[in-house]
Amino acid sequence: MANARLTALEALRRVNEDDGYSNLVLDQALKQAGLDERDRSLASILFYGVLEHRITLDWVISKYSSKPISKVSPKVRDILRMGIYQLAYLDKVPPSAAVNESVKLTRVCGQERASGFVNGVLRSFARSHCDLQLPNERELPFAYRSIRYSCPEWLIRMWNKAYGEENTLGLLASLEGRPPLAARINTCKGNDRDLLEKWSKEGIKVREVEGIPHAVCLEQTGSIEQLSAFQRGEFHVQDLASQIACWVLGPQPGERVIDVCSAPGGKAFTMAQMMENRGQLLSFDLYPAKVRLIEEGAKRLGLPIIQAAVRDARNDPEFVPKANRVLCDAPCSGLGIIRRKPEIRYKNSNTLDSLPDLQYLILCKSSELVEKGGILLYSTCTLNPKENGKVADKFLKGYPEFVPYPIKLPKWVIRHDWEPSHQLTLLPHLHGTDGFFLSAFQRLR
Repeated sequence: MANARLTALEALRRVNEDDGYSNLVLDQALKQAGLDERDRSLASILFYGVLEHRITLDWVISKYSSKPISKVSPKVRDILRMGIYQLAYLDKVPPSAAVNESVKLTRVCGQERASGFVNGVLRSFARSHCDLQLPNERELPFAYRSIRYSCPEWLIRMWNKAYGEENTLGLLASLEGRPPLAARINTCKGNDRDLLEKWSKEGIKVREVEGIPHAVCLEQTGSIEQLSAFQRGEFHVQDLASQIACWVLGPQPGERVIDVCSAPGGKAFTMAQMMENRGQLLSFDLYPAKVRLIEEGAKRLGLPIIQAAVRDARNDPEFVPKANRVLCDAPCSGLGIIRRKPEIRYKNSNTLDSLPDLQYLILCKSSELVEKGGILLYSTCTLNPKENGKVADKFLKGYPEFVPYPIKLPKWVIRHDWEPSHQLTLLPHLHGTDGFFLSAFQRLR
């Protein structure tokens, strides 16, 4: 029974039990199922819908279930989540279909004994006109926001303390819906106008991004890899935040640039294009498979100055020549890309505790690769002050040979009055980017 709901259910299991990445898990599940376009779409909607609203859905289950949610088996719990999601959020799915198909799933999945239980919970919810019964916002603001936006309270409280209530509400609202698909035009393959005209004739819908050179948003593309413009290497997919990071570092033609944690290579590709394919760009990563991804991307885009290799950014005794500019995009908790990978929000907060030490170590080691007068850029795709500003501040205190390097940005980029001139936090609801952090330093001696 390879249908949309079963496919979504299996994909959810792989994320929940195997800690799989949502985008990779879904792609694999869809390929294995061999669904038609309509069912592929429904499976994707159900999969991401349940991941994005899991806290809300579990709240509903707890209100309408006769047993504690912790006592419900994982498979039945996901069936209930899918059923409630359809009832509460999908207008085009009739309530009877949402209930009946959920009951069928219990039988297909060997959970037939739970069919009556699933039927009872979903019908009770439907009879209540799908009332979510949220906590009182005035009396319990954090509990309300946690359940309303399906975001853990610890994360909401952290954002509230770091960025203020207004920005926190904006961040929570930005978690809903799919993010824009941004790309960078490959200026080594032609100029923007000619390439955009060619894409338009091929039916590719593109919107130029004001203020970011060569950046575009792609719309209604279907499979990116199947586009002829992609196969010709005329663009690569890259969020606007990463493009801004490259713009801030500002690599120039003829320079030596090092990207210490490079995979999957988007920043290296953009920097190589900014360098007009002149100079040397050393692109490192810890894992051979990821290095191969960088090499394949550089070949497709026609960027021979990129030299990809395996290297441990924490401790590599091999000699690496010093560079004019070094990008240290450190491993992080990913709290700035939750809308792309919704499962990230459900991480245990304790798993974040060891990251700042790792990031500081990588930043310190990366600083050894910067020549006198050179620029070092530290970046993450997370929104956590402990991984961002605190790591950057600690580095400056421990390495007096480096000084803050003021970040120069176009006027349209909103700056926060609580940040020094060498740091920048990008927020999705303000900048239209992923959540991102940048801090720039210059080596004086």
